[in-house]
Amino acid sequence: MSEPITVSIRRDVDPERIPEATAWVQTGVNMAQRYPGFLGSGWVRDGEESHIWHMLYRFASEDALVAWETSAEREWWLSMGEKFVRSERTRRRTGIEGWFDEPTTGTIAIPTPDGTGTTTVAVVLTPPRWKQAISIWLGFFPVNLAFNYAVSPVPGWDGLPIWLRSILSTIVLTPIMTYWVLPWVTRMLRPWLNR
Repeated sequence: MSEPITVSIRRDVDPERIPEATAWVQTGVNMAQRYPGFLGSGWVRDGEESHIWHMLYRFASEDALVAWETSAEREWWLSMGEKFVRSERTRRRTGIEGWFDEPTTGTIAIPTPDGTGTTTVAVVLTPPRWKQAISIWLGFFPVNLAFNYAVSPVPGWDGLPIWLRSILSTIVLTPIMTYWVLPWVTRMLRPWLNR
């Protein structure tokens, strides 16, 4: 089973059609909520008069995300937004930032489509980059040190060109870091990372 996937979207919305865009976004959120594996979503504008919108949604796995993103329902919904969404940029976060995500670390209030109130939704907040860098180093240094001690007695290892030793060590260490060390380090450091 794959890890949760967060998708962030930046949309440039026609400023003359903000009420329609607001209702459209909320409709998309309501539709996505009905799909298995949906973990949450949120959206904010840069400011009251801004036409730049930032949206975020998260699914429990790649399969759950693909089911939503390839659905006829979502395709219809996206076609309805073509009238007022002028441009869109999407990023999937399954790499390093994903190690630092926690499904519900904060909330934001968003207006309801009819403008009579607000709805509170969960958002994913990540720690500052310097904390991410320290966390990665705390995992990488001991693993790299252990690897170098383990391979130093191998006959001929020291005679290999540095570029070849680097390739071999990264081939071995990257999956170890990705699947075991960094997830463990971030779990252990979670209280500090969330401060």
